[in-house]
Amino acid sequence: MLKDVLAIMTRAGDKAGFGGSLVSAMGCPACFPALAGLGSALGLGFLGQWEGVLVGSVLPIVASIVLVLNLLGWFSHRQWQRSVLGVIGPVLILIGARTMNGAYLYPGLAFMLGVSIWDMVAGRNRRCDAVTDNQA
Repeated sequence: MLKDVLAIMTRAGDKAGFGGSLVSAMGCPACFPALAGLGSALGLGFLGQWEGVLVGSVLPIVASIVLVLNLLGWFSHRQWQRSVLGVIGPVLILIGARTMNGAYLYPGLAFMLGVSIWDMVAGRNRRCDAVTDNQA
């Protein structure tokens, strides 16, 4: 039961975390100009008045939650490649939000999007240790 809840939380957390990070970064057109055009085209220009809160607080909090969920996801699927790729995105976003540098934020968003798509397409298959549940 706990494994099912953890799996649902990590799967939903990836997607929600990417969306939250993207919208938070769109709120600071001066910091991340490549996202400013996308944000204004979607009608999110009003977020500019809260850019300090979005980039200073919301973006690191959302990235930290996704980082923790990806680390917890290791316990449900035991795939180190998926875990490492899932952790790279939020770490790059945290660095980008702290330094206000798009050179870290944009690849971090790309990693988070890629891992989310990979998660939807491939899914998570648990890799068992040497002793399987049937033998114990």
